[in-house]
Order: sequence, then C-alpha cells, then structure tokens
Amino acid sequence: MKEETGRLDRGDGVHLAWRRIAGRGPGVVFLGGFNSDMTGSKAEFLAGWCAARGQAFLRFDYSGHGTSEGLFEDGTIGRWAEDAACVIAALTEGPQILIGSSMGGWIALLLATRRKFALRGVIGIAPAPDFTEDLMWAEFPPAVREAILRDGVWHRPSEYGAPYPITRALIEDGRNQLLLRGPMALDCPLRILQGQQDPDVPWRHALRIADAVTGGDVRVTLIKDGDHRLSRDTDLALLAETLEHIC
Repeated sequence: MKEETGRLDRGDGVHLAWRRIAGRGPGVVFLGGFNSDMTGSKAEFLAGWCAARGQAFLRFDYSGHGTSEGLFEDGTIGRWAEDAACVIAALTEGPQILIGSSMGGWIALLLATRRKFALRGVIGIAPAPDFTEDLMWAEFPPAVREAILRDGVWHRPSEYGAPYPITRALIEDGRNQLLLRGPMALDCPLRILQGQQDPDVPWRHALRIADAVTGGDVRVTLIKDGDHRLSRDTDLALLAETLEHIC
C-alpha cells in the first residue's frame, strides 16, 4: 500500500504533518516521543508492517516537532495531546490501536482515558506518563529548577543531538496531565514493552502504570538488556508480535 502524506490545520493556523496508509481496521496510530519525529526506526518499521498486512496506519509530528509547524518551546503535554486528538479525529475511522513511545505513551494513555474515540488497545514502548514531574522536575538540581522558574526555560543537554529547551510552561502544564496519582480507568488491552537498561525511564515506572490501571487486561514485558529506544531487530519483532495479538 502506498503511503499518503499531507498537512492538517489543527484549527489555529498551525499545520501538522502526517503520513497515512489506507487499509483495514483496526487502525494503528503511532505517537512519537519528546523531541522526536515520525521518521524514526519504530515508525518506519510499523509503516512497513501495516502496509504488508493491508492494515490502516497513521503517524504524524506534534507541533514544533519534525516537519510540523510551530515552535517546540511553545509546546506542552496538553497541547501535544490535543494535536494527537485532532489528527486522529480528522484522519482515522473506526477503532484504533495507539502505540506510544516514551512521551507518546503518556499521550496515548491520556487519549485512552478521555474516551473520545473507539479503542482496540494501547501499546506503550517505555511509556513515560508524568515524566515532566517525576523524571524531570524531581530529579533536577536546585540550580536548574531556579533557572526554569527565573528564566522560563533551561536547555537540557541530550545524548541524541543538540540541547533542547525545558520550559516552565511544560513543567506546569504537565502537572495538569498527571495520571499516576490515583486510579487510571482503562477499559481496553494495555501492553507495555520496557527495557531494564533504559537510562531515561526506569523500568519500575512501567509497574507503576500497571498498578494504576483499573482494567484487568494489562501485561508488562521487561526486556532485560533493552534500552530506551527498543529499536533493535529483536525489539521490533516483539513489537510486531504484540501488535498482531491485539489486531
């Protein structure tokens, strides 16, 4: 199946870039991570997998990411979740399977708990709900916290490229999106793939998610030698197997 590309006005003049493969349901939607884009290895693998099966597939870039319009530093978890909801509403039909990587796992869970569309299931790849509070703010030294509060932004060094901005707005909005402070109502299958050598999202974070979800159809798979990206051939094969079972 050929992949279609386009841009969607989210309603305020900011256009979001997307790619879509037509096919049978349930549809598969990939939600990327913080400061990533829709051309990464997992998204490319899923596009090929869905095309080979004739399965509908959608991927996109949040505002300020990849080839979408907008500034990265203007984004927040709430804003990017709205981007995802807008794209899904405009470009999909019928039940969907959300696959969220890292921050995308947080956004997938936000969408799933809000129940705005039919869901067949959610797959989290090192999902990171509440990361702005628990894995950023709680871990920042006092000098970094002071800089964010004083200047409104701090540029965090990255192993994957240039330093990127962590804004006060990101931290403060994140507190309005927290999911792990109480029960999380989820009435569809949830599968979590988590590397135990992940330097960004501790593997015990996956167990916190499973513990918070009230539904019973939750499975956590720990990959002992897995990193944060989980993009090796063996990791992608496990992702495909997990997705096939939900399909």
